Amino acid sequence: MTNARTLTIVLFVVLVAVTLAITIWASRQTRTATDFYAGGRSFSAFQNGMAIGGDYMSAASFLGIAGIIALSGYDGFLYSIGFLVAWLVALLLVAEFLRNAGRYTMADVLAFRMRQRPVRSAAAVSTVTVSVFYLIAQMVGAGSLVALLLGIKSGQTFLGMSAETAKVATILLVGALMIVYVVVGGMKGTTYVQIVKAFLLMGGAILMTILVLAAYKFNLSDLLGAAAEKSGKGAAFLEPGLKYGKEVAGDPTQTFYNKMDLLSLGLALVLGTAGLPHILIRFYTVPTAKAARRSVLWAIGIIGSFYLLTLALGFGAAALVGSKDIVAQDPGGNTAAPQLAQALGKRFLGGDVGGASLLAIIAAVAFATILAVVAGLTLASSSSVAHDFYANVLRRGEATERQEINVARSSAFVIGAISIVLAIFAQKLNVAFLVALAFAVAASGNLPAILFSLFWKRFNTVGATAAIYGGLGSAVLLVAFSPVVSSLPTSWFPDADFAWFPLQNPGIISIPLGFFFGWLATMLSSEKADDARYAELEVRSLTGAGAH
Repeated sequence: MTNARTLTIVLFVVLVAVTLAITIWASRQTRTATDFYAGGRSFSAFQNGMAIGGDYMSAASFLGIAGIIALSGYDGFLYSIGFLVAWLVALLLVAEFLRNAGRYTMADVLAFRMRQRPVRSAAAVSTVTVSVFYLIAQMVGAGSLVALLLGIKSGQTFLGMSAETAKVATILLVGALMIVYVVVGGMKGTTYVQIVKAFLLMGGAILMTILVLAAYKFNLSDLLGAAAEKSGKGAAFLEPGLKYGKEVAGDPTQTFYNKMDLLSLGLALVLGTAGLPHILIRFYTVPTAKAARRSVLWAIGIIGSFYLLTLALGFGAAALVGSKDIVAQDPGGNTAAPQLAQALGKRFLGGDVGGASLLAIIAAVAFATILAVVAGLTLASSSSVAHDFYANVLRRGEATERQEINVARSSAFVIGAISIVLAIFAQKLNVAFLVALAFAVAASGNLPAILFSLFWKRFNTVGATAAIYGGLGSAVLLVAFSPVVSSLPTSWFPDADFAWFPLQNPGIISIPLGFFFGWLATMLSSEKADDARYAELEVRSLTGAGAH
C-alpha cells in the first residue's frame, strides 16, 4: 500500500508540474484581452476539437457515468447517449452562429441588438450559476478519489488526516490549482492543459477497455452476463427501469413521477450542452467559422468514441469489482473506474504491484480530467464577470483591457472559493447526476435566450432577461425544493425534509418555462425590437461577415 501511495503521489506531482509549466509558458504569450479570453483565436480546428473534448469529458464522464453504469446497468447508459446526442444540438443550432456573431462570451450575442446592461447582467448571473453547479461536480469527483488513491480505510489516517479530512483537503487543493491556471495562463494555458488531458483520458480509457474485453476473451455476452451476476440485480441489471422510470407496485403516482424524472433527465442532457458557458466560449478560440464547424466535428468523434468506452468501463467495473465493493468505497459510485483499474492491474500486470501501478496511472488521468475542466469552467465564469458585468455594465464599455483582465483574475478567486465551500457539502452525490443538474440550469436559462436572439426578430431586451432569469430561477428553485437537497439519505441535507417538488431533475418544467417567460415578456413588452440590428446579426451569424 505504501508503494501505491508513493506512486500515486509521484504521478500526481509530475502531472501538476507539467500543467503548471504549460500555464507559465502560456502566460508569457498572453498580452491582450483576446489572448486571455480567446487564446488569440490561434487554435486549429483539431486543437480546439481536442480542447472541447478535454473540457467536455469531465469527472462526470469518466467517474460518474462509469459509476452509474456499474451500479444501475442499462439505465446508466442514458448519460452516455444523452451527452453525445447533445453535441448534435450544439453543432446544428449554436456553434457556427455564436462564433460568427460574438466576441468573447455568450452575452456578446445576446446583447448584440438589445440594451447592453440588463442583458449582460443576466448573462453574467446565469454563467456563474451554471459554472458553479458544474464546478461542484468536479470537486466532488476529486474528493471521492482521494480515500481510494491513498488507500485510506475507515479508522485509518494519512499524514494525520482521516478519509473525510483528506477529501476536503483535496477539494481545497484542486480549487487552488484551478485558480492558478486561470489567473496565470488564461485561455491559452487552459486550452493546452485540456488538450493534454484529452490525450491522457482517451489513452487511459482505451487501455482499460482493451483489458476489460481481454478478461472475457472479447466476448461481450460473457462480459454482460458476468456484470449482471455480480451486480446482485440479475437480468434486471441489463434492462431499463432499475434506476429511472421505475414502476412502483400499488403506487401509480410515484410511478408517474419516476417516468417524468426520466424524461426530464433526458431533456436536460440533450439540450444542456448548447447552453453551457465553458463550451460556448471555446468556439471563439478559432480563427474562422469553418474552423469552428470542423472543431465541433473533431469533438463529436473524440467524445463519441469516449462514451462508447464508458460502457466497457461501467460494465467491466460491475463484473470485475462488484457493486458491493464499489458502494463500500463510495456510495455514489464515483470510484468505480479507478477500482476497475486496480482490478485489471492485478489481473494482467502482476498482482498487487500491477494493480497499484494501473490505479495510480488512472488516478493521475482522473486528476488531469478534473483540473482541466475546472479551469475551463472558472475561466468562463470569470470572463463573464469581467467582460460582461464589469466592463459593459459597471464601466459602460469604458474599461481598459488591462482592467478587464485584472477583474477576471480577481473574480476567479471568488468563484473558486464559492465552489470549494459548496463541494464540501455535496460529497455524497454522484458527479454525473450533479452535472445533469448543471445541464438543466443551462438549458433553462441560457438556451432559450440564445435561440430567440438568433432566430426571432421580435425578441427584445425584456424577453431576454425574462428568459434567463425565469428559466434559471425556476430551475434553481425546483432543485432547492427537490429530493436532491432534502428528504433522502443521499440528499445534501438528509435530516431535513422540505422537498415539495417530486422530481430530481427540473428540466421538464424549467426548460419550457424559460422559453415561455422569454416569449411572454416579449409579447407583453412595449419595447420595439431593433430591426436593423437584427438584420445585421442575421447576416453575421449566417455568413461570418464582420466576425471577430
